[in-house]
Amino acid sequence: MARITVIGSYVTDLTGRTEKLPRPGETVIGRSFTMGPGGKGGNQAVAAARLGSDVTMVTKIGKDVFGEEAVRNFQAEKIRSEYVAVTPDAATGAAIIAVDDQGENMIVVTLGACGTLSADEVQQADAAIASSDYVLVQLETSIEAVEEAVRLAGEHRKPVILNPAPYHPVPEAVWQKVAYATPNETEAEGMTGVTVTDKETADHAARRIQQMGVENVIITLGKKGCYLLEQGQEGRLIPGIEVDAVDTTGAGDAFNGALAHYLGTEPSVEEACYKANVAAALSVTRAGTAPSMARAEEVASWSNK
Repeated sequence: MARITVIGSYVTDLTGRTEKLPRPGETVIGRSFTMGPGGKGGNQAVAAARLGSDVTMVTKIGKDVFGEEAVRNFQAEKIRSEYVAVTPDAATGAAIIAVDDQGENMIVVTLGACGTLSADEVQQADAAIASSDYVLVQLETSIEAVEEAVRLAGEHRKPVILNPAPYHPVPEAVWQKVAYATPNETEAEGMTGVTVTDKETADHAARRIQQMGVENVIITLGKKGCYLLEQGQEGRLIPGIEVDAVDTTGAGDAFNGALAHYLGTEPSVEEACYKANVAAALSVTRAGTAPSMARAEEVASWSNK
């Protein structure tokens, strides 16, 4: 069993499904509405926990009904929540999501409380980080929380997986402490200026990211799979899994949570990437973000086909 500490966001997802996504200034009629747990950190924690990892979540929520639901969700998913900070000064974050009939989405995230997660609040989780096999971080919280998480992981010599989403620049010193960077095509372009369209451009972008100090780079490519560049090795494309997509929201989170889990259980990074591809593909076959995350038996069934 892998021990994983996830430092990141929790928001409540407010999702409307509609035939087509609206253009600027357009109103469209939706067919259904759901509310549920979300946020990149929360989603990735659920993804890893459902696969069997021992997961600790570090985030911040408001003292409100959405925050109460967050705690219930962590308990239901068997995620340790003793380092989830609660504040009366900010609302729990929320994401407004529109999903069309092709499974594509548009998202507006208001981070609320988790956007104010402080370095001191991350410091409270020092013992959890010290006992982890992997520390999983995104960029959907304050930059000081990210920097402190990476600093503590480095102090305890724990490998960091940094999912640079949503992408914004971070201090160069952060990248030099990252074992695995996991951008998608858009995030890789933001980091490097390289437009990722195929294996060659993915390799070009991955090598530039390694030059920033990152040990290993995994660029996720949606249904195409992911491109893996390990330190000192040739890059290779790990194929994706063909499925009928219902909702692509949260696929990247499914991949990252699964990657953290399988890095701790599989014999190679390549095998961990393949199984993370399977978990991500399974997640898009059903609606929602955290609720769509795959379970261990599902990934095992697909992987044995």
